Amino acid sequence: MNPRSRAFAMCLCLTAVVLTIGYGSIGAQSAPASTRDGVFIHLTKGPEDAHGVLMALKMANLMAGDRDVLVYCDLNGINTVLKNAPDITFSTFDSSRTQIKTLLDKSIPVYACPACIKALGKTPDDLMPGVKMAEKNAFFSFTKGRILTLDY
Repeated sequence: MNPRSRAFAMCLCLTAVVLTIGYGSIGAQSAPASTRDGVFIHLTKGPEDAHGVLMALKMANLMAGDRDVLVYCDLNGINTVLKNAPDITFSTFDSSRTQIKTLLDKSIPVYACPACIKALGKTPDDLMPGVKMAEKNAFFSFTKGRILTLDY
């Protein structure tokens, strides 16, 4: 094999090695084994959709044992975390107030959209105790792993 062919063959081999080694970084990356992934629960439903509200809260509670969880309420979801919100019930689910209390007792943050609160003519004082005004930095700091979003 002449030197030029040998150099070309060597380049092909090196390219194959680089592609093989780097291929894993092209696809989905998983978090290091010691890092927990996070679940971002986005609740847009209000009392008019009891099943949707209670399913969102149930998923947040179910995921809380294995994952970092954050609950974010906006649009009609604000109407589930107000002090005067009805205690929503449906089928076999725990009520909304019971589930929100359980989340807060587990130190799972429950946030409300500031713009949505204002649009409803409400203030942060109108939120249930323990529910906080959302801050964008909280969305990125509640977990060190990947973030899975569930929308309700």
